[in-house]
Amino acid sequence: MVVMSCASPEAKQQEVKVNQAKKDSISLLYDPKAANMEIDAFMQNLHKRSGFNGNVLVAKKGKILYQNSFGWADYLLKDSLNLGSQFELASASKPLTGLAVMKLVEEGKLKLDQTVNDFYPNFPYPGITIKQLLSHRSGLPNYVYFSEDVYRAEKRDQKKGMSNQEAMNLLIQHHPNRYGAPDGRFHYNNSNYMVLGSIIEKVTGKDFAVYMKEAIFDPAGMKHTNVYSKAVYEKIPTKVIGHDRVWRRSVVQNYLDGPVGDKGIYSTVQDMFLLDLAIRDGRILKQETLDSAYVPRSDAKRSLFSYGYGWRTFNPPGNPMVYHTGWWHGFKSLYVRDLKNDVVIVLLTNMANGSLNNLDNLYKILEIPILRQNAYNASGEYVEASGSK
Repeated sequence: MVVMSCASPEAKQQEVKVNQAKKDSISLLYDPKAANMEIDAFMQNLHKRSGFNGNVLVAKKGKILYQNSFGWADYLLKDSLNLGSQFELASASKPLTGLAVMKLVEEGKLKLDQTVNDFYPNFPYPGITIKQLLSHRSGLPNYVYFSEDVYRAEKRDQKKGMSNQEAMNLLIQHHPNRYGAPDGRFHYNNSNYMVLGSIIEKVTGKDFAVYMKEAIFDPAGMKHTNVYSKAVYEKIPTKVIGHDRVWRRSVVQNYLDGPVGDKGIYSTVQDMFLLDLAIRDGRILKQETLDSAYVPRSDAKRSLFSYGYGWRTFNPPGNPMVYHTGWWHGFKSLYVRDLKNDVVIVLLTNMANGSLNNLDNLYKILEIPILRQNAYNASGEYVEASGSK
């Protein structure tokens, strides 16, 4: 006798989600008494000597080795951080935007060779493809710098957030000079990912925040991650305030906190750990799609550092790593994923100082390659004075 299941596809899907939620919860189990004491000593020193003010999580093979909070969410109020504190990821938002774009590509809703003009016919920079935006090879001018000139000249309200569509309109209406020809050379630029965020909205017909929740945050179990734009919120709804690196004054949000895709995602160290698990489990993209995102695509011929589709890449022999840094309005971030050793490092800080430049000993403790952006010049020669950025 064969017993047939009467469960609907929707019920099965819900069961899968429940089981995955249980798995994610187990992954977050952590006993402070079992913390890696070497990492703790390193982080205590980074806090006391280098002024690190923020949250940290280090995990290996799906297990949290160490997590902690150091300092203030708001220095003026003496409001302490906790592990649930949401930080602006700044440019560490770009890998998440990249994942969302590649998901649309994987689903056949977007093609890497499509151009911006396929979605914005009057865009004044022809020939720029999706893959060029993903790899910072578009030659576009940086909307951040250009919009500052426009806002000052036209005396616009700098407290009201600028939307992605308004940022696109600025480029279309004023047509500032481009940095170079499409696919001419690598030039890291926030415009690329702001434009990608705008294209995601065009393709899906959904607000960027809504699509990111459905396509990335929910499948990864990231319950404390949101897209916050000042074009939507008069005040970004987070208790964590960005601070100046010298005077510890809070950094005032302005119209540039409106555009998203290049930044604007707020998350926690634990949610970023869950993202790593989801990526490795194949819940976001297929492995072949991920592999294509990790291919170095900048024009640095022999450097160990490059850029893929949303990820900075570091490729010492036999030990590929992907990562991203971020720095925006008093927030700095570092998200590192060692693909060989299954190590993830998340450092989120709301004090824009140089504390994240002093991480060599952390990499040594974890016995993974020391990640220094620009540590190798174009000839592949080691540069002793370089630091993480």
